[in-house]
Amino acid sequence: MKPEDIAREQIDELLRQAGWVVCDVQDAHISAHRGVAIREFPLKTGHGFSDYLLYVDGKAAGVIEAKKAGVTLSGVETQSDRYIKGLPDGLPRWADPLPFAYQSTGIETRFTNGLEPQPKARSVFAFHRPELFAEWLNSGKPGVAETAPTYLDRGQTFLARMQNMPPLLEEGLWPAQITAINNLEKSLKENRPRALIQMATGSGKTFTAISFIYRLIKFAGARRVLFLVDRGNLADQTLKEFQQYVSPCNNFKFSEEYIVQRLQGNQIDTTARVCICTIQRLYSMLKGKELPQDLEEVSAGAALAAINAAPEPIEYNPKIPIETFDIIVTDEAHRSIYNLWAQVLEYFDAHLIGLTATPGKQTFGFFNQNLVMEYTHEMAVADKVNVNYDVYRIRTAITEAGSKVEAGYSVQIQERETRKKRWEQLDDDFAYDPNQLDRDVVAPDQIRKIIQTFRDRLFTEIFPGRTWVPKTTNSCPSPSASVPTSRHGWRGKAAASPPNNYTGWT
Repeated sequence: MKPEDIAREQIDELLRQAGWVVCDVQDAHISAHRGVAIREFPLKTGHGFSDYLLYVDGKAAGVIEAKKAGVTLSGVETQSDRYIKGLPDGLPRWADPLPFAYQSTGIETRFTNGLEPQPKARSVFAFHRPELFAEWLNSGKPGVAETAPTYLDRGQTFLARMQNMPPLLEEGLWPAQITAINNLEKSLKENRPRALIQMATGSGKTFTAISFIYRLIKFAGARRVLFLVDRGNLADQTLKEFQQYVSPCNNFKFSEEYIVQRLQGNQIDTTARVCICTIQRLYSMLKGKELPQDLEEVSAGAALAAINAAPEPIEYNPKIPIETFDIIVTDEAHRSIYNLWAQVLEYFDAHLIGLTATPGKQTFGFFNQNLVMEYTHEMAVADKVNVNYDVYRIRTAITEAGSKVEAGYSVQIQERETRKKRWEQLDDDFAYDPNQLDRDVVAPDQIRKIIQTFRDRLFTEIFPGRTWVPKTTNSCPSPSASVPTSRHGWRGKAAASPPNNYTGWT
C-alpha cells in the first residue's frame, strides 16, 4: 500500500471517530447525516480535486488536504486556500470561500478556522465533530451589541467574541489582579494559544483566575473551562472558592449562575461550564480507565511514577472530543505536567493558561515565553499584599538520607482512603528514601525531634511573630496529634483532627 493510501485510511478512521460519515462522490447523501466527508470531490476548472469535502447540515463547510506521513504541512496551506475557493457554482455552501480547512497526514493535522478574526493555522490532535461546526455556523449576529446580555451575539467563535469584551469591573480587585486579567485578555484577543501568569503565593492568584474565567464564560461565550490542580484536596478547595465567588455584575454566586463540576469519576457533566480536575484523572479519562482514589491525593509527579514511568501515548477518545474545553487553566501543577504530561494538555483544541508562583525554564518554554503577568513575592510585600518571611529549616538524619526498618519488626499501616490502621510484621527489610517521608512513610520520632528543636530555638534564635509549618500530603499528621502538648509545656493552634483541605499548621 502506498504511503498516500495509508494516510487516507488513517484520516478516514479519525473522521469516523469524530462523527463524520465518509463516502465517495457517487455514494454521497449530503442531507442524510449531520456531517458528511466526501472523498475526491471535483472542484471548478483549474482548482483540481479536494481530497475531502466536508458537508454540515447539507451545505459545504470545509476541505481536508491529505498528505503522506512526513510531509511538512505548513507548506500545504496554500493548496487548501485554493480548494476552499473552488466549489462549483450552484452547490449549497455556508460561505464563500468555505470557512474550514484542514491539512492532515493522519498522524499530524493542522486546522484553520475562517470564522475567526485574522485566521491562522494551528496544530490539532484530531478532527472536530460536525456538531461544533454547526454551532459555530449558526451562532452570532452581525453588528456590535451595546448591552451585556447581547455580548454573546457578536461573533460566531470564542475568539471573535473576545475582540469586544466589556471593560473590567475593578471593584474588589487589587491592582495586580486587574493588570493580570487585562493582560491575559489582550493575549487571547491576539490569538496567542498559551499564556502564563506568575503571581506570588497569597496574592490572590486563584481569585484572579475565577474572575477571568467568569468573564470568558459570560461575555466571550467559553463553552467549558477546565481547571487543573495538582491534588484532589486542592480540587475540593478550588470548588469552594468558585462557590464563594460573587459576580460583580449581578451579585449571583458563580455556582448559582453556572454549573461547576468537581470531576471524581470519568463522566463530564455536559451542562457544566467549569470542570475541576487533576491531570492524573484527566489522563485516565482519556485512556478510558478508572483512576484509583489514592492517586488523586498525591502530586502529579508521584502519580506519574505510580501509573507508569512514562504515560502511554494518548489516542483519540470519541467520548471526549478535542473541543471539549475552550480554556484550560493549570494551577501550580508539578513541573512534569509540562513534559511527560504535556500530551494530555495538547490533546485539546483549547487556549492554555498557566498559574504559578515559581515558574521554571520548562514552564516558560511550554507557554511559549508568553508571560502576561509577573508579580513576585517582593512586589506583593512592597504593595502590602503579603508579608515578608524567613525560612527556618530543621534537618534530621532521616530527612537527609532516609532510613531502614529491619525485618521482624511490626509496622503500622494506614489506608489512604479510609485512614484505617493495621499492624503488619515485616518479612524483609524496608528501606525508604527522604522523598518518601511523610508521603509513603511517617516517622513519629522524626516529627517529634523537629518539634522539640523548634521549641528549644523558638525564643533563643527564631523569635517569630507567626510560624507556618507546611504539610507534605493530606495524610501528614498534625503536630498536636504526633506530640502531646503536655510534654513540651506549650500549646499550638493546630486542630487535633485536620480538615481535608488544610495546607499546613500555624
